[in-house]
Amino acid sequence: MRLSGHVAGIAEYTSPLGASPRPSSGKPLSIAVVSGKGGVGKTNVAVNLSLTLSARGLTVSLVDLDLGLANADVLLGVQSRHTLSHVVSGARSLADVMVELQDGLRFIPGASGVHRLQNLTPFERQNLLCQLKSFSVGTDVVIYDCGAGLGPNVTDFAREADHILVVTTPEPTAVTDAYAIVKVMVREGCHGSIGTILNRTADRHEALQVYDRLRAAAERFLEYPIADRGFVAQDDHVGLAVRQRCPFVIRYPRCPASSCMALVADGLVSGRVPRPARAGFFRRVAGLFA
Repeated sequence: MRLSGHVAGIAEYTSPLGASPRPSSGKPLSIAVVSGKGGVGKTNVAVNLSLTLSARGLTVSLVDLDLGLANADVLLGVQSRHTLSHVVSGARSLADVMVELQDGLRFIPGASGVHRLQNLTPFERQNLLCQLKSFSVGTDVVIYDCGAGLGPNVTDFAREADHILVVTTPEPTAVTDAYAIVKVMVREGCHGSIGTILNRTADRHEALQVYDRLRAAAERFLEYPIADRGFVAQDDHVGLAVRQRCPFVIRYPRCPASSCMALVADGLVSGRVPRPARAGFFRRVAGLFA
């Protein structure tokens, strides 16, 4: 296993929220990040949300469950010899494949180009879920970066989470697919709340317009209240960070996208952060939405 220079130095990153890591105990808050289609920035949201929460003093496990097409390791600049494919086959345990990125943040890499993982049996999915639940005991938050689409490799894991975050963009096709996955999750009986994160939006107004359309459709046809989990502004720094194989909250911690991610994190874990944010940070963030 090798860490890039960017990720190896994450421990030195000072969060604008100013919290320090602490141990945890008990059942973690579980968050499944999903999308109706690929290419909407789902994995980027999962990776940067994990880092934002960890930098705030929470212990976090990030699990790449985009089975067979995993790429969170690319965004993190991580190379690992062992992945979830070795766990499914029984060759390795989760502890064997886990990568420590910084104090309080653990990463379970998935595998890319492994057809076997895209066709797990119901027993294999349930067994993996049980292992993940046991492994995550003692952490504050576990984030599942699920695959795109509506297959059982997505829904079987996501419906067990406390929060399901549906990542979409304002494009009509992406919004349609986002509603489709909401419909499937509601009908399959998800255990937690479902909320949207609007990615690559021009501003808060556009994000609210898209959210309102999804909310209205879900209330009318599904009788289900979708939560507004925030948005991530269109920001050139995100693309620059991806090309550098470094998460944008690390490479550009004061950019608009990083500020948006801080607000998403705050809404998800309000009351769990050890110490409050510095007032100056919130004044700067407030200016983004003026």
